[in-house]
Amino acid sequence: MQRRKFSREFKVEAVRLVKARGISVAQAGRDLDVHENVLRKWMKDFGSDPQHAFPGHGQQKPEQFEIDRLRREVAKLKAERDILKKAAAYFARESI
Repeated sequence: MQRRKFSREFKVEAVRLVKARGISVAQAGRDLDVHENVLRKWMKDFGSDPQHAFPGHGQQKPEQFEIDRLRREVAKLKAERDILKKAAAYFARESI
């Protein structure tokens, strides 16, 4: 069985259905054929940051993009540091 994928618009409308119309999460889940725990998670995600909720595949929140960039930079700097350590050790041995 393949995992179902829902568009951002569907998720936003499902959350609005619960919040605006006052329908219970359980009833909205049954109506939309979505498990109520999934719908509750969508509500939590939307409530914490509506602007960047449900980024989808290939789209990241700006904070996550910055974290990934910094991780790549740290890895590069560590590699450069290791090369310089080896070079310093090599030249130290050569001068003796």
